[in-house]
Amino acid sequence: MKLLLKLLGGLAVFLILGTLVVYWFVLPGIATNADRDMNPVVAHAPYDIAPDAAALHRTLNVADLHADTLLWMRDPRQRHDFGQTDLPRLREGAVALQVFSTVTKSPSGLNYETNEAGSDDITLLAIAQHWPMRTWGSIYERAAYQAQRLQEIERDDETFFIIRTRGDLAAMLAARQDNRAVMGGLLAMEGAHPLEGELANVDRLFGEGFRMMGLQHFFDNELGGSLHGISNDGLTGFGRAAVARALELGMVIDVARSSPAVVEDVLAMTDAPLVVSHTGIKSYCETKRNIPDELMARIAAGGGLIGIGYWEDVTCDASPLGIANVIFYAVEKFGVDHVALGSDFDGTVTTELDTSELAAITDRLLYLGMTTEDIRKVMGDNVLRYLSENLPE
Repeated sequence: MKLLLKLLGGLAVFLILGTLVVYWFVLPGIATNADRDMNPVVAHAPYDIAPDAAALHRTLNVADLHADTLLWMRDPRQRHDFGQTDLPRLREGAVALQVFSTVTKSPSGLNYETNEAGSDDITLLAIAQHWPMRTWGSIYERAAYQAQRLQEIERDDETFFIIRTRGDLAAMLAARQDNRAVMGGLLAMEGAHPLEGELANVDRLFGEGFRMMGLQHFFDNELGGSLHGISNDGLTGFGRAAVARALELGMVIDVARSSPAVVEDVLAMTDAPLVVSHTGIKSYCETKRNIPDELMARIAAGGGLIGIGYWEDVTCDASPLGIANVIFYAVEKFGVDHVALGSDFDGTVTTELDTSELAAITDRLLYLGMTTEDIRKVMGDNVLRYLSENLPE
């Protein structure tokens, strides 16, 4: 019996040590490899940029409505040779403002057609990346933790500002006139499931710095139906209350992943200008991921913004010229004041450029005949104007 107990004790120690080795040394490597595999930039020769396009791009205040950089364990303060964004590459791309979206629950498969809400790959990713234990079982805490990661960057980098108010935005842009390294970040939710069905969490997340609330992601949630869910339902009673409270606080409402019925309901309940943060145009690229043009037109008519994505599933051509073509088409269809950039960088999409190469889009827009004034608008000024009018004072 003593021998058996000794053997069992040794086995328990072995299992504990083995678990610790896997947790501390194996899982982070697996997470990094997942980042490399899921956020690739297609290998390409350096893009040819005409001298006038390069000169123009250096003067732009580029703004991008959607990137999922905070999901991954790599430090955004350091330049990396994988993934699609980090602060050094954002600055190389002349980005003045980046919206950082927080991914907090994601079903297995990431199917554009239909997804059940039961599975959740972010739990495993949070464990593998050594996120705090409080995030392993709480969707709210995952959003808060990613916000806190951005807050840490703001504390450490005197040229990086989290944009919470119109005053913050104005101060950042004023500082940027003297130092082009200055840039801002705005926090957004990729789906409002971090509310966890509690209206008070709207205020808590606002307190963490969130200023944009995407209502759904890949699955139906407490607020209503997803574009990729099962029900195709509109807003629930809780969804209406959450949207109303977010608007009271001064949050921007993003319907990029919402079912058409949810978009209809939001348009019916408010005249606040909405955002479709990362998308394509359905009449240009027929896919379920792009909501109907009629809804896009109503969003534009209400003063909203349409952020054009950079991946093939929404553009039908992920090259810089392909992206520029969609932007040009959207401008003709919905008006130049309502079109913006919405890359979805680091959002498990394959792209043909990273954020340091955005001059290639400027170059292709010039090639297509877009005016300098209109290029300034779609590459960033529309977003900056919109936020200056719609953020809290």
